[in-house]
Amino acid sequence: MSDDGKKTLGRIVGVDVGGTFTDLFHYDEGAGTFRTAKVSSNRGDEAVGFIEGLSAFGALSDLSSVVHGTTVGTNALLERKGARVGLITTKGFRDVLEMRRRDRRNTWGLWGDFVPVVDRDFRLEVAERVLADGTIRETVDPGEVARVADRLLSMGAEALAIVFVNAYANPENELKALEAAKSVWPNGDVTASSQILPEIREFERTSTTVLNAYLQPVVGGYLGKLDAALKDEGFTGKFHIVQSNGGVMSTETARRLPVRTALSGPAAGVIAAAAIAEAAGFPNVITGDLGGTSFDVSLVAEGKTALAAQTTIDFGLVIRTPMIEISTIGAGGGSIAHVDAGGLLQVGPESAGSRPGPVCYGQGNDRPTLTDANVVLGRINAARPIGGKGRSLDVEAAKAAIARRVAEPLGLGVMEAAEAIVRIADGKMAGAIRLVSIERGHDPADFAAVPFGGGGALHAGALIKDVGLKAALVPRFPGVTSALGCVIADVRHDQVQTVNLLLSSLDAAALGARMREEAAEAKAVVDAAGLSTERVDVLFELDMHYLGQTHTIAVPLPGEAAEGLTAGHVKTAFETAYRKTFSRLLGDIDARIVNLRTAAIGRRPRFDLEALAPEACSTVEAARRDGRPVWFDGAWHETAVYDRLALPVGATIEGPAILEQGDATTVVDPDLAASVDGFGNLILERRATKETS
Repeated sequence: MSDDGKKTLGRIVGVDVGGTFTDLFHYDEGAGTFRTAKVSSNRGDEAVGFIEGLSAFGALSDLSSVVHGTTVGTNALLERKGARVGLITTKGFRDVLEMRRRDRRNTWGLWGDFVPVVDRDFRLEVAERVLADGTIRETVDPGEVARVADRLLSMGAEALAIVFVNAYANPENELKALEAAKSVWPNGDVTASSQILPEIREFERTSTTVLNAYLQPVVGGYLGKLDAALKDEGFTGKFHIVQSNGGVMSTETARRLPVRTALSGPAAGVIAAAAIAEAAGFPNVITGDLGGTSFDVSLVAEGKTALAAQTTIDFGLVIRTPMIEISTIGAGGGSIAHVDAGGLLQVGPESAGSRPGPVCYGQGNDRPTLTDANVVLGRINAARPIGGKGRSLDVEAAKAAIARRVAEPLGLGVMEAAEAIVRIADGKMAGAIRLVSIERGHDPADFAAVPFGGGGALHAGALIKDVGLKAALVPRFPGVTSALGCVIADVRHDQVQTVNLLLSSLDAAALGARMREEAAEAKAVVDAAGLSTERVDVLFELDMHYLGQTHTIAVPLPGEAAEGLTAGHVKTAFETAYRKTFSRLLGDIDARIVNLRTAAIGRRPRFDLEALAPEACSTVEAARRDGRPVWFDGAWHETAVYDRLALPVGATIEGPAILEQGDATTVVDPDLAASVDGFGNLILERRATKETS
């Protein structure tokens, strides 16, 4: 900060660490200029690629802020590689994690299993009781808690979660237990539910609290390693993390609430894609991030990202914290193609990652991947691969692997097998897009795809045709879109509190006072993050339902609602939201306010996306490179190749064409055309659409 207390502009870098590449976007807030970088990820020691990428922009001591989108928490959950957690809970509630909502992995039949992240032997009970109205019936004994915590330590527990029933209504017992446990616990990895999710419903609260404890040593250790590496290189600025709601938080908050880092990296990409689409005039888009290991899909309708209050990372692993709705499938550039026991070709979910990587990388892998198929088909330039730094790809090795592992078992030629691999992957991606659009009542014809990541633009044309999308909007730098999202994401903090109030007897003044308290707490967290913001907006939302109903609806209230709030304001807002959802009201039945949700959003200085546009002096002729044969629809096609970043605004390229750049490759299918808009984005459309428009 400057001496007058105002946050000053500086040099900020967004860093997205993927399974294959680490992508970086450098933005000088004062000058309004940017740079990009892409380096190989180092799985197991991500700090290596992290520091290598930052060093591409000069001395780290000159950077004011680094914002990181990470998949460490997500991977730990999916791979079950978190810490060994001990749980201390109210007597009689030891098995909440296993009972869940009485759901089961397989709908039909009496089979299927589920293993909680906390073994039953590590779930211990203590005597205490708080009633639903907050009355303490039985006070907890700190001595008993200390003895139980010590027992868990002796059993090998590395992190501790404390979850008492009804602690959302009165956290006194739980906080006493927390202090008692801390007196014997050797590290700071102790989590209490009232500090994580003070909300009704014991399973969701228990699951979220336990998963937070499960991730604390993993995420904390990872961030500590990065912190140390940054300091060793002279970095003295602020280090921030993108959270799953698309906002930015400090590393201190991330260590305390690591559960909010789940889907951190993909969330940053959605934020950037939504901003790019809005600027380009596409309010309805479906984002698709195709990296080395996965394809992440999210829907943006009317310019708004879809936020879910609760997300299931895997069966039984429920996290109740605001997250951007993202569907993920195991289909990425490193996804391994194989013929299964039934003789069917499969692509993924296993990935070759960055080490050993695709066969064509020449690092010891002999199983073909989606990238190998695209190289063999001529869609990826083997002499100039993304992130290659002079390395060329081994096309013959890729052909040999496809021949041995796919073509021969299926009785196909090598080219037909390579095309089959791509089509299987395209089909999986199209299915993921249908899941977030058609199955949720949206017509894909009203939406454009925003493909990004290292491989998204390779498959954009196929997705337009397979799903029936109206177009594809390929960002100027698709390979570093998630890193751009880290830079432009707002600072955000969400919190929730169960209030359990009847509308008919609502003390609106008391609720307004509670809202102001929650707003002050949330704003304090945003201010403490230390990023430059133009203003802090506060949003309120009430979870409400009619008496007798189980599920709630979200009732938004404006930020200024806390001042002068009346029961009439709340009733009108509830009826408006309920009618919008169900098209009717339920007459004179009373309504209940279950939860109060508060979001403080520090609005970042606006990033001018026009800065990404190509220079006015560029021409189509200057961007033309030597062409090459590329395989489309069962045959070779002589295909024009262009330097994508050298194409001028307004340029139109008819397929077949390949547009190459340092961070990604765009394929323009024979029946498509691509045009460059004022922001440097590529608009891919069917040729017939362009001719008749």
